[in-house]
Amino acid sequence: MRAVLQRVTQASCTVDGIVTGQIEMGFLVLLGIEAVDTNEDLDWLAQKIVGMRIFNDENEMMNRALADVDGNILLISQFTLFAATKKGNRPGFTRAARPDFAIPLYEKMIEKLAALTGKKIQTGIFGADMKIALLNDGPVTIVIDTKSKE
Repeated sequence: MRAVLQRVTQASCTVDGIVTGQIEMGFLVLLGIEAVDTNEDLDWLAQKIVGMRIFNDENEMMNRALADVDGNILLISQFTLFAATKKGNRPGFTRAARPDFAIPLYEKMIEKLAALTGKKIQTGIFGADMKIALLNDGPVTIVIDTKSKE
């Protein structure tokens, strides 16, 4: 699994003119699922997202986690995070999991993040053409990959 975590002051997802998810301060999380991902990857990534200390404290140091700032999460599925770009100019997406595999993991991620935060997780619609609006705070953008765990 791969996640792009963006610290935002606001973010929303719109599908066909209807807002499907919206948050104020918190994380916009773009989530890519690979065919080899497991529940262990999901658990590790969910813990990492919730525990990430990238909100400023009183000394302007990134030292606060999501719970410390009463933040929320907008979770968006994004298979393009596994784009292969080595050959040619048209990306390939064979590493991205097919929907029959990815949707259950995406839904489990929603449940896991809700359990860890005690909050409703805002979302887009899996596989839909989504319009994402955000105000990145900082900007702070972190890429997390369960296979490299850097």
